[in-house]
Amino acid sequence: MKNQYDTITAEIIQNSLQAAADEMFAALRHTAMSAIIYEVLDMGTGITDKYGELAGSGAGIPAFVGVLDKSVKQVILKYNKPGEVEPGDIFITNDPYTGGVTHLNDVILVMPVFAEGEIVAWAANIAHWNDVGGAVPGSMSTNATEIFQEGMILSAIKLFSKGQPIRSVFDILTANCRMPDFLTGDLWAGVASVRVGERRVTEIVDKYGKDVFLRAVEEYLDYGEKVSLNAIKRLPKGVYELVEPQDNGPDYKVKVEITDNEFIIDLSDNPDQDKWPFNMSRDETITACQIAFKGVTSPERIANGGTFRPLKVITRHGSVFDPIYPAAMGIYYEITIRVHDLIFRCLAEKIPELLPAGGFASVCGTLFGGIHPDTGRPYAVIEPELGGWGGSPHGDGNSGQFSALHGETYNCPAEVAEARYGVTVDYLSFHDEEGGAGFHRGGKGVRIDYRIRSDNAWLTVAYTRSKVLPWPLLGGESGSANHVIIARANGEKERYSVVTGLTLNTNDIIRVMSGTGAGWGNPLERPVEKVVEDVKNGYVTPEAAEKSYGVVVDPLTLKVLRYTGGRKQ
Repeated sequence: MKNQYDTITAEIIQNSLQAAADEMFAALRHTAMSAIIYEVLDMGTGITDKYGELAGSGAGIPAFVGVLDKSVKQVILKYNKPGEVEPGDIFITNDPYTGGVTHLNDVILVMPVFAEGEIVAWAANIAHWNDVGGAVPGSMSTNATEIFQEGMILSAIKLFSKGQPIRSVFDILTANCRMPDFLTGDLWAGVASVRVGERRVTEIVDKYGKDVFLRAVEEYLDYGEKVSLNAIKRLPKGVYELVEPQDNGPDYKVKVEITDNEFIIDLSDNPDQDKWPFNMSRDETITACQIAFKGVTSPERIANGGTFRPLKVITRHGSVFDPIYPAAMGIYYEITIRVHDLIFRCLAEKIPELLPAGGFASVCGTLFGGIHPDTGRPYAVIEPELGGWGGSPHGDGNSGQFSALHGETYNCPAEVAEARYGVTVDYLSFHDEEGGAGFHRGGKGVRIDYRIRSDNAWLTVAYTRSKVLPWPLLGGESGSANHVIIARANGEKERYSVVTGLTLNTNDIIRVMSGTGAGWGNPLERPVEKVVEDVKNGYVTPEAAEKSYGVVVDPLTLKVLRYTGGRKQ
C-alpha cells in the first residue's frame, strides 16, 4: 500500500531501481549508432539518490559505473540555486576536472527525477564517443600536452531545458566533431536512456510514495556499508606497501592500511603529473580504488554509495593521480588499470593464498581510422582488446578476456568490424608466445590481425604492461607483453606499444598481441597430464613445456618422452 513502509516494500524498491538501471542500459545499447557502444558495450548506466550517491547500477564497465555518482554531484554543486534544475532538464559533461572524471571521449548525461516538486533521484549514463574534435581523429593522442588538444570540453552544461533540446548546444557539438552523424545518433541514444530511467523511477515513487522511496534508498546505502564493514573484518589487518616500476620509467607506489573498520589507500608518494596524457583525475583515482576495494572485500555482493564509505583514498595534488588543470588525460584508462593492478599486487604478494597473479592488465586500446573504401565516409574506432588473466589459488587464469577493470564488455565481432570499419579481420586466436607458466598457468593472450583496405589510414595505440610484464606469485613465471606488430604490405615489420597517428596503407596489417597472464605457483609442480593437455590445445608449445615445466612431449603422439629441469617422474 502506498505510504506504508516495511522491509519487503523496501527490497522491492531497491530491486526496482536495479531493474530501471538495467533498462536504461538496454535502451542505450539498442539505440546507439556506434559499434563501440552497441557491440563492445563501452558504456554504463546508473541511478543515484537525491544527493548523487549511487543507488542502482546497470551493467557496463565497472570503471564507468563508478563515475556516475561523481558526475551527478558536480551537477548538483554547479546548479545549486532554486529553479536552476527543473523537470525535463538534462545535463551533459565530459570534463574530468568538473565531473567528467575520465577523458573527453567519455560523455555523461544526467537527468533529475522529481516528485512533488522535489528532486528524489538522478538518472545518468556514460558512453564512449568515437570523436569529439581535438588535434587528431579519434580525439586521443599520446602526444597531447593539454586537455584543450583532446577535444571539446563540456563542463556540466545544460543540454535540455524543461524537456526541450537547447539547439545552440547541439550545434556546437556537431560542429566540433569529425563524425557528426555518429555523435548525433549516440547522443540521442543517451537521451533516450536517461529518460527511461527518469520515467521508471517516477513510476516507483508514484506507486509507493515519496517518503517510502527515500527511506528505502537510504536504508539500501546503509546496508551496502554494513556489507563492506563485515568484509573488512575478515581481511588480515596491517599496513602493506609496494613500489613498482612502470613501462615509461617512473616508479608507482602504494600503501594500503587495513583496520577493523577502514581500508586506506595512500597514493600520495607518486610522481608529478605526466607531461603527456598519461594522467588520471582524482575522481578517477577514487574509482580505481573503489573497484580494487570491492574486488578484495565483497565482489559477489551489492555495490552502491554506501559500499565505499569505509574506503579512504589519499592523493597529492599535482601528481599523476591528481593532476593540475589543464593536464591532458586522454590515456587515463591505462593509468586507472595501473592503480588497480598496483593495489592488487601489493596485497597479493602478502596474501597469495587469497588472490591471483597479475594479468595483462591493459585496455590495449587500439584506435584506427581513415576513409572507408566502400562508402567514402570517414571512420574512426577504438577497440579494447582481449587478453589473459593471472593464475590463481583456484585454477588457471582466464584466457581471452577483458581486464577486470574493463569487465562487462565484449569484443566487436569480425563481421561488424568489417562492415562498419575500413578493415578486414584476417585472424583471431590465442597466441603461442611464451609466458605465464605456473602450477596454475596464466590465461592466454590473443592475436588479432586487422588488414587495412585503403591508403592514408592511421593508427594510435597506448598499451602498458609492454616492458614491465604481468607479475607472478609463489614461483610462477611472468606473463607476456602487450604490443602491436605492423606487418607492412612490402614485408617489413615494426613493433609498438605507444604510437600516435601512424600512417597505414592498403594491405598493411595491425597485429595485436595481448599479454598472457602470469603464473601462480611452481611450474614444476603442475600435473604432467595438464601440461600434455596444454600442448594438445596449443596453449603451450612443446618447447615451452620442456623449458618451463620440465616435460618433453612428442607433439604428434602427445606422449611424454622424458622429464628435465628438476621435475621428478
